[in-house]
Amino acid sequence: MTPPAVPAPRKLFVTTALPYANAPFHIGHLMEYIQADVWVRFQRMQGHEVHFVCADDAHGAPIMLKAQSEGITPEQLIARVGASHTEDWRRYGISFDTTHSTHSPENTELAQSIYRALRDWRPSLIGTKTIEQFYDPVKGMFLADRYIKGTCPKCGAQDQNGDNCEVCGSTYAPTDLIDPRSALTGARPELRESPHLFFRLSDPEVVAFLERWTKATPLQPEVYNKIQEWLGDGGRALNDWDISRDPPYFGIDIPDAPGKYFYVWLDAPIGYLAALKKHFDSGAARRAYPGETRTFDQFLADPGVEQYHFIGKDIVYFHTLFWPAMLHFSGRKTPTNVFVHGFLVMASGEKMSKSRGTGISPQRYVESGLNPEWLRYYIAAKLNERVEDLDFNPDDFVARVNSDLVGKYVNIASRAAGFVDKHFGGALAYSPKVAGELAHAARDATKLAADAYAARRFGQVVRDAMAIADRINEAFDQARPWTLAKDPAHRADLQDACSRALAGFKLLTVLLAPILPVTASRVAREFFGLGRDFTWADGAVLPDRVGAYSHLLARIDPKQLDALLLGPAAAPSPQPSRAPSGEGGNAAASAPAAVKPKAGPTPAAAAASPSPQRGEGQGEGADAATITIDDFAKVDLRIARIVNAEHVDGADKLLRLTLDVGEGRHRTVFAGIKSAYDPAVLVGRLTPMVANLAPRKMKFGLSEGMVLAASGDGPGIYLLAPDAGAEPGMRVK
Repeated sequence: MTPPAVPAPRKLFVTTALPYANAPFHIGHLMEYIQADVWVRFQRMQGHEVHFVCADDAHGAPIMLKAQSEGITPEQLIARVGASHTEDWRRYGISFDTTHSTHSPENTELAQSIYRALRDWRPSLIGTKTIEQFYDPVKGMFLADRYIKGTCPKCGAQDQNGDNCEVCGSTYAPTDLIDPRSALTGARPELRESPHLFFRLSDPEVVAFLERWTKATPLQPEVYNKIQEWLGDGGRALNDWDISRDPPYFGIDIPDAPGKYFYVWLDAPIGYLAALKKHFDSGAARRAYPGETRTFDQFLADPGVEQYHFIGKDIVYFHTLFWPAMLHFSGRKTPTNVFVHGFLVMASGEKMSKSRGTGISPQRYVESGLNPEWLRYYIAAKLNERVEDLDFNPDDFVARVNSDLVGKYVNIASRAAGFVDKHFGGALAYSPKVAGELAHAARDATKLAADAYAARRFGQVVRDAMAIADRINEAFDQARPWTLAKDPAHRADLQDACSRALAGFKLLTVLLAPILPVTASRVAREFFGLGRDFTWADGAVLPDRVGAYSHLLARIDPKQLDALLLGPAAAPSPQPSRAPSGEGGNAAASAPAAVKPKAGPTPAAAAASPSPQRGEGQGEGADAATITIDDFAKVDLRIARIVNAEHVDGADKLLRLTLDVGEGRHRTVFAGIKSAYDPAVLVGRLTPMVANLAPRKMKFGLSEGMVLAASGDGPGIYLLAPDAGAEPGMRVK
């Protein structure tokens, strides 16, 4: 029987919208990058050839004026902002192959080349028309609508914008304003004439092309319907597009129009091609795909190449009308599709906007100790193929991460790996029947997830993955491995239960790898020992062994989120690691979040004895007071073996540890490490403890000491451990 033919890898050219190079990102920007990156990573896991590029949109009057206000050149401004953008893309795992700028030789060459091709298609496609526009005589420049203020001609509200009133919602022309003034200088603007170049979007041939392209492209229904409104009645509703600007302007010279510059929206989308050209000309494309020797022009001329753009709903007009028309009539490949998303809004319904100051800073997010993969997961869990706004709800964010990622997904490995490591040296085993069942279920799960990823239904992938995690955890609980481990007669049953759970954990990691690339890479390379990242086919391959489990993801501390949402002034002042009053005692070995991360983890205690409150100047950022050797000698540090660990009913953060300190009896210590450790993996390990701490009566019982852990401003609690050879009761000195 002839095996089925393996489909050839697809060749994909993928972009996001270009960020404007006048300010750092807010988290609303990151939603688009995360959406595109998840889709791209899935395609790469499938073995497809993907060229994923972006560039900073670096031209226009706003950049020129902002640079002037700061006393720097536009080039200095875009270099500074560009560095911020590049760092944020890196922090959040956005896997662009190449990033660039529209202020580049490649973009200048391409913009002028495309303009010439449009002009030469036939003379009437690019026309000249004299327009009347407000001019600031003090600044010496024509004013865009945003730089004109005045009294609304409809309702009389003062200090309104040049094109719309924020009080009554009316729209109008700037010349309709009462008492107009320049927002730049306060001067009364003058009406002046200037010849401008226009791309004739209303030309019947252009309209006919757009009608064909729209029908042939599998656009989202909302996008298709909106385009039909614009194209209705033979395109009579379309306006010709002003593609030129007068000096002073920071942009690209128009070749045959001295003193004129391309409007930023002409050269900005051409930045997609400029970034791709840099990608090929620099050799990056060849290094990524060594078997290919194509040039930029050869790649775009390949009919098998698919071109996709991820954009927001506010720029659909440019990307589904001007951009395809520009490409087509300049003789270039048109987009295969344009994927449109809505806005990310706060739970109050307010759109995140850097101009209105309503965005969340991705920079402060990281500085508050929040894991970027938490945000990737939360956004992916809400994304689908529709054009709809998504809300950022802080409480929902905490619940999804803590419940799904830690309580369900990571919990599987942390519970099962300890048994396998201790009893079977990391080896997994399956009966033929079990192996067949697991492989069949994995193939079904990867097929469903692949279909959902391809259609950008990321929320469905997450929901299905968490349903699988629920089933794995339920089966593990029913098997009761902690009981099986006590009876040598049930050794095979113990290995079977753990092997099933860890096979499921591997499947889940493959399914979530496009969303959690850093975590998935660690799991593939370290825990399953592959020495490489997962491919999509790995999801249906049962693992045969695992390495020692190490902590993967921590829970979100709500204090970190407070620091993010309320700003540095609202960040909690450093305090000792204390439990809520209802639990009494030290609830966790993690310091409260601060705005700036420190160089590394700091020692912290995790037990049930209170520490004195720090006074002014004694926060964790300050130098600790010096002590003498006699002071240190007062602390009796001993090695303890954890003989049992269990959850505490009614306690959110505590585990009850039973410790052997070599005294011939056991001690009980309540430790605030529930967010970091599953009780099953703690049994048998050694850790230092403060043995001469006064016992403390708590609502859950008597705590007789304090175990030691490390933590920093970021997430993570790490129990200390001695080297091999240490025994319970040994003194730490």
